[in-house]
Formats: sequence, structure tokens, C-alpha cells
Amino acid sequence: MFEDSLEVLDHVRLHFSPAGILALNIALAFIMFGIALDIHISDFRKIITRPKSTLTGIVSQFLLLPALTYLLVLFLHPTPTVALGMILVASCPGGNISNFISSLAKGNTTLSIGLSAIATLSATFMTPLNFAFWGSLYTHFYNRHDAEALLRPLHIDSGQMFQTVFILLGIPLVLGLIFARRFPRLTVKIRGPIRKLSVGIFIAFVVIALAKNFEFFIQFIHLIFIIVLIHNALALVTGYSASSLMKLPQTDRRTIAIETGIQNSGLGLALIFNPKIFPPDMELGGMAIIAAWWGIWHIVSGLSLSWFWSRKPVTDEAETEQLVNVHHHSHAEGK
Repeated sequence: MFEDSLEVLDHVRLHFSPAGILALNIALAFIMFGIALDIHISDFRKIITRPKSTLTGIVSQFLLLPALTYLLVLFLHPTPTVALGMILVASCPGGNISNFISSLAKGNTTLSIGLSAIATLSATFMTPLNFAFWGSLYTHFYNRHDAEALLRPLHIDSGQMFQTVFILLGIPLVLGLIFARRFPRLTVKIRGPIRKLSVGIFIAFVVIALAKNFEFFIQFIHLIFIIVLIHNALALVTGYSASSLMKLPQTDRRTIAIETGIQNSGLGLALIFNPKIFPPDMELGGMAIIAAWWGIWHIVSGLSLSWFWSRKPVTDEAETEQLVNVHHHSHAEGK
């Protein structure tokens, strides 16, 4: 559907110097360290008490979104690198701002933090696994139908991807958990500033990267905008629909929609620019531009959705029942 117009993206090489890529990796590790400071054992205990919502969130994040993304790329039929960029973003865990956006949307913040913790820990093996599975499935499908489309076969090094994700996510998370356990008082003091600094670093990196590649942004935004818009909307709808089918409370539906729709595209960029995973001589401009624009767009869509939901009262059956019980209790006491 978009293949002809998007083909030019594959030849684009974004302006990311080795120093810039190193800065991205350090920023990502710092953000993960900050997330770990917010993780408590009690968070896992709380979400265990609501296993239905937790399992729905995990299934939506790591099973439904990658699978539906695969079907979406078959339907849209973009260029191979744009398709692989979409699959890679769908394979990443939730983004670091999902907790903040979930609270703005009057969602279940405890569930959001718990899902972020599980998703980030699981991403060490689920991100490489999902990208290897769906990416390989796509390249096999594509090569059967258009063997000459890729200038060279794309081999996905799952081992190298696992190693990179573990270094970027796993090590900072473990260090953050150990730090919080060893220095609880200091953790309480620095948790808030680090959270704000993490969001600031992420936004600053996106702005700087956008400024350095502004000519590409202006030149190709009309091509990539609709792709990311559809993909991000699919992610949000997937999370909300899955939780609605499971008849979860309204607050949990909002949270799972946001957790599925806010992706850690910064991790995707770090993987794309790792020369041990994707050789620099490969023309993968479509992948990089998809992940970069996702990093901007999901903030816009997430904040817009949270603004809309923040003005909608939560009318859960469970809460309605609770209100009815309170009313009956008050009425009985009045007698």
C-alpha cells in the first residue's frame, strides 16, 4: 500500500555520531536505573492480588501487539525496513513515561508500575524473542514474494540483541534494585528528581536528535506520520479491547491501553544503531525513522488520551457496587 512512496526512506542515513549513540545508551541506562528505584517488592505483591489484570497487560504487551503488528505490516505492505521498524517497536517494553501518563488518565497507577516492572524485566528475553520470531517470519514471507527487494538477506542476531538488551535494561535495573535496598533513605530523596531528570533527558535527546535530522523530518514526515499514527492507535486499541473483553475495571482498562500504546522506542533506536546487530552498511533508514517518530508521537497521543480520560468519570461496575454498598450501609446506620 505504501511501498513505492516509502522506498526512498530506506536510503536515508540519520545523523547519529558514535558519541550520540553512546549518549543514547547512557541515557537509556540512566532511565532504567531511575525506574528500578521506583520498583518495590510490594508492587509485585499488589499485582499478584489482581492476576487477571496483570496477565491481560502482559499478553497485550508481548503477545497481541507483536502479532497484530505482523498482520498490520502484511496489510499495509510498507518497505521491508519500515515493516521491521514497526515489528521492533512492538517488541519493546512499555516506555518510561507510561506511569506518569497513566496517573494523568486516572488509571490504576499501581498496576501501571507493576506492569512496567514486569515488562522491563521480561524485555531482556521477550524483546529479542519477539523480534527474532516475527521479524524472521516477515523476512521469510517477504523473500518468498519479492526475493530481490532486500539488497542482502537480513540476518537477525538474536544472541547479540539479547546481550544488548541485557546491558541496557538488565544491568541498570539490577543496580537500581540493589541501590534502593541498600540505601532506602537516599533513594526516597533522589527518586523524584531522578524521575524528572530521566523524562527531561529523554525529551532533550529526542529534541536534539530531531534538530540534527530536521531536514529528513520535514522531507519525510508526511510519509511516516500516517504509518505511526495507525500503528500507535492499534496498540492503544489492543490494550483497551483486550482488557474490555476480560471485563476489567475501567481504571485497569485505561492503564493497560497506555502500557501497550507507550513503547520504549529509545531501546529500539539503541538496537538499530548497534553495528553488531544491524551492520552500518545496510540501508535501514526506514527502521530508524519509524522508531524515532514513535518516540515523539506516543508522547503526543498518550498525553492527549490522558487529557481526554482525565475529564471522563470512572464508572466501573465494581466501583458502582461499592458506592451502592456504602449507600446501603449509611442508610442502615441512619435507621
